[in-house]
Amino acid sequence: MIDATRGYAVLFVCHGNICRSPTAEAVMRRRAARAGLGAVLRVDSAGTSDCHVGEAPDRRSQRAAGQRGYDLSALVARQVADDDFERFDLILAADRQNLASLRRRCPEPLRHKLALMLDVLPDGGQREVPDPYFGGPSGFDRVLDLLEAACDGWIEKIRAM
Repeated sequence: MIDATRGYAVLFVCHGNICRSPTAEAVMRRRAARAGLGAVLRVDSAGTSDCHVGEAPDRRSQRAAGQRGYDLSALVARQVADDDFERFDLILAADRQNLASLRRRCPEPLRHKLALMLDVLPDGGQREVPDPYFGGPSGFDRVLDLLEAACDGWIEKIRAM
């Protein structure tokens, strides 16, 4: 069970923190609130790269998320910081490349916190959230489909702790 005084913190990570990870942050925040965990579950997002630091999420991500009721407008891209490995209980990467980047930076005793965003989905399913940046609008919808399912799965897993 989650310690109500300390809470539980989840960090979502993609490359630039303008498409997949801010979308995951918004989805998790809303779904956690709906599940009654909004007061104890802290959610944030970051990128392994500094290429978009200070920027708002991609307008296409904002548009697709907005069509489903998620608001990304207040989010600002940031890069993963060294203290994130201590501050967060679970650090979820969008794909294997970003997971590898996190593993290189993460102190060995804290690597148990690292996983892929889609690891919670049933075996045999997709394991990486595809980067929609260079594709069309349907890619952003696919990202939302995957993240909604994954966030629901992580909420159940976190609730069972």
